[in-house]
Amino acid sequence: MAQRLNANAFEFVPRFGASPGQAAAPPAAPIERPAEDAPAPPKPPTISLNIGGPKPAPAAAAAPPTVAAEAPQAAQAKIAPTVAAAKSARPGTPDQPAKAAAATKSATGFNFSMDKAATDSDAVAKDVTAAVDQETLEELYGKDEPIDENIKQHLNIVFIGHVDAGKSTMGGNILYLCGMVDKRTMEKYEREAKEAGRDSWYLSWALDSTPQERAKGKTVEVGRAYFETEKRRYTILDAPGHKTYVPSMISGAAQADVAVLVISARKGEFETGFERSGQTREHIMLVKTVGVSKVVVAINKMDDATVEWNKERYDEIKGKLAPFIKQAGFNLNTDVTWIPLSAYTGVNLKDRADRAKVPWVEGPSLLEHLDTMPMVDRKLNAPLMIPVSEKYKDMGTIVVGKIESGRLRKGDTLLLMPNRSTVDVAAIYNEMEEEVPGAISGDNVRIRLRGVDDEEINPGFVLTSPSKPVHAVRQFEAHLAILDHKNIICAGYQAVMHVHTLAEEVTLGALLHYFDKKTNRKSKKPPQFAKKGQRVVALVEATAPVCVERFSDYPQLGRFTLRDEGKTIAIGRITKLIESSTIDEAAEGVANLSVSGAPTA
Repeated sequence: MAQRLNANAFEFVPRFGASPGQAAAPPAAPIERPAEDAPAPPKPPTISLNIGGPKPAPAAAAAPPTVAAEAPQAAQAKIAPTVAAAKSARPGTPDQPAKAAAATKSATGFNFSMDKAATDSDAVAKDVTAAVDQETLEELYGKDEPIDENIKQHLNIVFIGHVDAGKSTMGGNILYLCGMVDKRTMEKYEREAKEAGRDSWYLSWALDSTPQERAKGKTVEVGRAYFETEKRRYTILDAPGHKTYVPSMISGAAQADVAVLVISARKGEFETGFERSGQTREHIMLVKTVGVSKVVVAINKMDDATVEWNKERYDEIKGKLAPFIKQAGFNLNTDVTWIPLSAYTGVNLKDRADRAKVPWVEGPSLLEHLDTMPMVDRKLNAPLMIPVSEKYKDMGTIVVGKIESGRLRKGDTLLLMPNRSTVDVAAIYNEMEEEVPGAISGDNVRIRLRGVDDEEINPGFVLTSPSKPVHAVRQFEAHLAILDHKNIICAGYQAVMHVHTLAEEVTLGALLHYFDKKTNRKSKKPPQFAKKGQRVVALVEATAPVCVERFSDYPQLGRFTLRDEGKTIAIGRITKLIESSTIDEAAEGVANLSVSGAPTA
């Protein structure tokens, strides 16, 4: 078989071992163990985490490695401190989280643990202040102007409640007790009221100034008055209680910081105001919608013959009202105060009730409580925004409004939205009709403007800063809560929207989502309709641009109510603004273009 092989074939050479023509290689020398006095091998490399601290010092140059074996016990002993060091460098390690966070804070001066994360606005502000000098901060964020400590803090109070609850009487008596209306004027009101057969109405005439209001005893427009105590300044907004004048009530409540809900304790009157056709329920809900965070429930007419300061009657009214006030969104422990009083006689209005006559009445009087209650937060360094509530002509154009944010000075150049008219502030007047050089957020002011006629201004316009004006849009998305409607609400439904001081007719262009009551999640498919008790996301469309903001940015300009057929249908908050593009406006302008005098064929 071997003889038949091709002579020129390759020879088979084994892979391992020596080839036939080569001598075998000598075996390798055995590896000797190092002597006991040989140098130890270098430390193994370690990995340490450094989160925000100083850079670690560079390691010393390592000695050249030597090929040596190490005993298992010695290696384990060297690896253990390395693992412990790496473990202690992680702040999230469960066994020593506090020590790691403290070490990080001491090394860096800033706490990166979960209780002071980067999203904490106070921590960020502190870090920014420490990083740069004061001049850079003023150039970037503007200069914080100090507030004169001699000027008393200002609060706007709105009196709400059912018709004939005693709102105007309470306001008139407060003005008299604080010295804003002198005794001679009050005696004149009393004499005129007696001649008209309205003996008990004379106190309300200090606020109800028109002949129509005095003849019928009903407030039609929001009455304004001003008074001071030893600690604070106040503006009274006397809202009408009749359901016909609810739009005026909303306009007044939108300018208030605190609401005084006046309840009549007289037998039959409380029940009439609290039942479904009464205005007590609607007023509570509306003041919450327009942004009032504190409510004082003044249970009035406790001196009436049907009550006579009966504690059982007081507890009955409180027990019926409390659940509804809580349902409207107020915290009964922190946001609501209950005060029994008599507006006509002045008991517990300014001075406390006599404990000898009424032993069960405890706590401060109404004015004492208003003087000591926590002050509301003011956005002093935000862009200026003043919704216009009134306008008239008096040796120039005068507008009235509450400064929602920012500061106002005489001589400022402002932007009137949504018309984008540039106006100048010629003069500023306070509540006492005195000219002042400036005003801050929370003040109710009258402003004389240059550069605009009063016919070009409507209630609901906003005076704003030219550098960051308020948005004027025709469409926006909003979360709606349907409160009361006899039919279902579909796309195309029309209602009147009340936002800050503006009342504008709007259309629900589309229903986008509804919220599941159990999971509180938005639906993927748009609903066909909405009914009472549901919460939906809707596209709201207005015929003309309206001045609004997102609720998350400016709550006062981002919450609204929808009213129809004399009832509040829904409350809502704006979540997204849809600004019209320039192309759409140009197309609309071209469509309305007409050419006159063109030659005919």
